[in-house]
Amino acid sequence: MTEKSHRAEECCHSDGHNHSGHGCSCHSDGHSGHHSHACGAKSFIAPAISFAMLVAGILMSYFNVVFFSSAAVEYAWYIVAFMPVGLPVIKEAVEGIVAGDYFNEFTLMVIACLGAFCIRELPEAVGVMLFYTVGETLQHAAVDRATRNISRLLDVRGEKARVIRDGKTLTVSPGIVGVGETIEVRPGERVPLDGVMEHGDGLFDSSALTGESVPRDIPEGGEVLAGMISLQNNVRLRVTREYGESALSRILELVGSASSRKARSELFIRRFTRVYTPIDIVLATLLVLIPAIVSLVYPGFHFVFSEWLYRALVFLVISCPCALVVSVPLGYFAGIGAASRLGILFKGGNYLEAITNVNTVAFDKTGTLTTGRFTVDTVESGMMDDREMLAAMAAAEAGSSHPLAKALCDYVASSGIAVPEAVKMSEKAGYGTVATVNGHSVMAGSLRMLRADGIEYPERLDRMDGTMIICAVDGKYAGYVTLADTIRPDAAETVASLGRLGIDRIVILSGDRTETVKKYAGKLGIGEARGDLLPGDKAAYVEEIAATPGRCIAFVGDGMNDAPVLALSNVGVAMGGLGSDAAIESADVVIQTDRLSRLVTAIKIGRATRAVVTENIVGAIGFKLLILALGAMGYASLWAAVFADVGVALLAVLNSMRVMMKKY
Repeated sequence: MTEKSHRAEECCHSDGHNHSGHGCSCHSDGHSGHHSHACGAKSFIAPAISFAMLVAGILMSYFNVVFFSSAAVEYAWYIVAFMPVGLPVIKEAVEGIVAGDYFNEFTLMVIACLGAFCIRELPEAVGVMLFYTVGETLQHAAVDRATRNISRLLDVRGEKARVIRDGKTLTVSPGIVGVGETIEVRPGERVPLDGVMEHGDGLFDSSALTGESVPRDIPEGGEVLAGMISLQNNVRLRVTREYGESALSRILELVGSASSRKARSELFIRRFTRVYTPIDIVLATLLVLIPAIVSLVYPGFHFVFSEWLYRALVFLVISCPCALVVSVPLGYFAGIGAASRLGILFKGGNYLEAITNVNTVAFDKTGTLTTGRFTVDTVESGMMDDREMLAAMAAAEAGSSHPLAKALCDYVASSGIAVPEAVKMSEKAGYGTVATVNGHSVMAGSLRMLRADGIEYPERLDRMDGTMIICAVDGKYAGYVTLADTIRPDAAETVASLGRLGIDRIVILSGDRTETVKKYAGKLGIGEARGDLLPGDKAAYVEEIAATPGRCIAFVGDGMNDAPVLALSNVGVAMGGLGSDAAIESADVVIQTDRLSRLVTAIKIGRATRAVVTENIVGAIGFKLLILALGAMGYASLWAAVFADVGVALLAVLNSMRVMMKKY
């Protein structure tokens, strides 16, 4: 288990040990064992034979049929009726014992049925195994259906690809299409492979990947991911990843492997069943021995062996912990599936549980609370009017790839300002650009650029907050432009929703100036803001909080430059990490879209899953204890015991599926 897993389980107050399951071995991995066969019509042939013989035997006894009056015939009849449903269970019990798993449900059922044969409860011996088998088959069918439904929600890869080779369009398996080849996707078809748009724009439905209902407009050169659906004209994509390495394949692998990271409740159930089942066998034995001993000490106590053995058999049947061993892992799997459908990837049930205990959230600023896309905020010019200065600056910055330069040029273009052509453009990283515009030398860059050239500028600029581009023309200060990162539309509501969920400490951690960070914090209603932080400073802060007793911190970042902080937090959440290897590797939860509100959804799904799992645990244990007590007192029959066991298991499975149906 990784150090990160330990952190998540510390947040869940778990001891972090991962025991292999015992007790109900047929379901230790979800649904293995003899009930892992197909649940079609064939699986009911053996139970149908046993059922027909059971009913025939009961009728022949009721009508005193001469043929059935012999005890030997009656025993033989019910033994034959028992075999179709009993032999597979006996086989599994023997295999379990040989493997060292002595206390599993198969052993319990075999002991109960053999005991019933010994005390001449012949119809019940067959009926218990019959209804147990039918119930387990139905239960397995429910689990299998739920698993298939979740898998269908996730596996949305295209089964065919139209590849362009030698000018011809060939329909082939996506697995044989190589990187660099061109594929064609027609309207309504699902994209089979990751690629980039070769020509023009395209409109795509990305809901299967991100949960977003609004179609995504992807420009030429933009990335298109496997699983998206083309909504407009035929589009051609240049393949960038092989089929098995696509973002969707990695997501499916991630969700598929999530079951290996067990939540605290799952680990508890595993440990519980290891102790619970053998204790039940001991108690069932004592249920026969103690009355026998009492009858020897107190002759007035009437002891009937068959009566007390029958109670012990009821005790064994109802003690089977299948409802717990099946429904708890299925509950977490359902939670992971529900989150995946909404574009939220949990890397394991332990993180799904850990996020329910989060009471501190730390946000990175740029790219998380903000869009990371800058826009012009204010313009101040000195020696020329604003539009003229903006035109000159845009001309000088036109050849730069810097995000601030692009933001300025986009603003000028959207304002309808004509931009002259620049010549002799040069750029110095960290300083800015210099170009000749209409015969004048125009500088656009940082204050350090002006200082390096000895150009005087107002001293107040040194004290100003925010991001600026300074302009100088022919060696003289001409003005400046401030740019602001735009806050995500749902950021303020997300912060407010976290507060309503009981998150009592929210902080922004950023490398920007402290004054700037506080300004954003004020706009978003966040009480704590820390700026001027290097990546190591962020990591130290988060590590300190994560180690504080009673504190469970989630760090929300972009998954690229915040990898160390994501790894040190109790729960690391990466924003917009679809297709990003760094995000998937470093984070515990990946929000595939740019919607910050999905963080709130993730917490709600975690809490809903925890509630359902708790209901299953408390309900199953409580109901079983009730029937155990009734059985020990002689008020419950073997029929009631098997119906109660199977019924509780089915109810727990169905309850787990509520996580999938709930609206978040």
